[in-house]
Amino acid sequence: MTLAFPSPEWIAAYRDQINASTTYRQASTEWTHGAVALVVNPQPAIGLAEAVGIWLDLERGVCRAANVVTAGEALTAPFVLTSDYGRWKEVIRKELAPVAGIMQRKIILQGSLAIVVRFIKSAEALVEAATQVPTRFLDE
Repeated sequence: MTLAFPSPEWIAAYRDQINASTTYRQASTEWTHGAVALVVNPQPAIGLAEAVGIWLDLERGVCRAANVVTAGEALTAPFVLTSDYGRWKEVIRKELAPVAGIMQRKIILQGSLAIVVRFIKSAEALVEAATQVPTRFLDE
């Protein structure tokens, strides 16, 4: 069974994959910088009438919670990554690394770039966890 990205079911499965990742746990033992929010910009043509926020409560290698939030709520996170649906699809398919996307301005970062770069292995492990979720994209 595949899960629609970015549904609550997909987000719950993503949390489980993050917590199952030894690589993420090891790379993130020093992460004490707070939540990370991913914002998927609206794309009405595929059924996303409003932006969708994904709130990841990350602390020392554990995803304590992962929830759907409004874009406004997502913007209160210490780290917010915002992009279009197609870009997030590229990230999940490992066609675009998040830090490369930030540098190329394909993903907009709100928060400290220096901290994100310091935890590049964590970012890579988060992407790897996303690839483990059986995903159905709304535009396919």
